[in-house]
Amino acid sequence: MPQNSINTNVGAMIALQSLNTINRDLATTLRRIATGLKISSPKDNPAVWATAKMQASEAKSLDAVRASLQRGQSTVDVALAAGDTVTDLLDQMKQKMLAASDPSLTNASRKLLNDDYVSLRKQIDRGVGNASFTTWSKVTHGPATNFFSAFTTISKTF
Repeated sequence: MPQNSINTNVGAMIALQSLNTINRDLATTLRRIATGLKISSPKDNPAVWATAKMQASEAKSLDAVRASLQRGQSTVDVALAAGDTVTDLLDQMKQKMLAASDPSLTNASRKLLNDDYVSLRKQIDRGVGNASFTTWSKVTHGPATNFFSAFTTISKTF
């Protein structure tokens, strides 16, 4: 502070100091409001800022992991639903095969049971084909098709 002289207005200088302090505090408060953070730059508090940046980075990483796990859960849910559908249809096919093994049935009845059996097999193919989640098929037609072909061949012998 300069030497007091006749021309120095002490009250004005104190008011100016007060105004500068208020403006600095206002700028800090506005920056905190704008960013939503108590420490918005390394200039505020370098140690706390570095820690906050690390925690924010870890939180983003955990969000990515959570999203990936939820996607995996949805994928498994689609596959389980397809498996449940196939299991139900296989039970119905088994019932048709057992009904067809009855020696007292007429050829027309056997043909109706066979048509139902073939229809159920086609439903399985459609269900397996529709079991996809974001263009990735959860259930493939490879071994399953061979299994059902063998199953159909066996059922024709009854």
